[in-house]
Amino acid sequence: MLYKRTIGSGKDLVLLHGWGFSSALFDDLAQRYKRRYRITTIDLPGHGHSPDVGGGLEEWCCAIIKILPKNPILLGWSLGGLLGIHIAAQLPISRLILLASTPKFVQDDNWKYGIDANNFQQFANTLKIDLAKGLKRFVSLQSADKAKLVQLNLSIDTFSATTQALNQGLEILLNNDLVEEFKQLNLPIKVILGKRDTLVRPQILNWYAKIPVSTQLLDTGHIPFLHKDFKL
Repeated sequence: MLYKRTIGSGKDLVLLHGWGFSSALFDDLAQRYKRRYRITTIDLPGHGHSPDVGGGLEEWCCAIIKILPKNPILLGWSLGGLLGIHIAAQLPISRLILLASTPKFVQDDNWKYGIDANNFQQFANTLKIDLAKGLKRFVSLQSADKAKLVQLNLSIDTFSATTQALNQGLEILLNNDLVEEFKQLNLPIKVILGKRDTLVRPQILNWYAKIPVSTQLLDTGHIPFLHKDFKL
């Protein structure tokens, strides 16, 4: 069973984090919104307190679905957004919020909005050499708020991810195409992107607008919820 923590009261809001991190990444966000929502944070398989789960996208989403409250708002950041899309295609959720996320992370002849697979692999491999050091350097490029960085660095030092989970998460990011699945979703969707994001490039804003879904572009990098103007 995956680890989850619930605080607050109101409409259920579930937060799914990204590759290599843990649900502690959302501690500040959860505190800000706990009087408005009943917030559940989940550690992805092999991340934080959660055990490894064999398989890939299907198995990870199945493990998450088992502990979801009924008909929640589902918010996914980065890898968490990809998982959120696949979950939303399988069961009722009231709203989907994607933060710096996309239904396909890697570019090919039919998808110009992703990043080069080799570059992405090199980026991930560099992080895996010393995960804590790599993630700290990554978040240091996302915000100038020293207090937030101290909090994030503490969560990185405290909670890690297994080698199996890192490899599985990378495989999910590199090899899954949920573009058509995303187009078929019939529910309210909001997408928040970062103008300086190098992993989910802001040009995808144009594609999202054609679906159409509600989109917002903040002057931030790959972690838009660190921005002072971020609002759910």
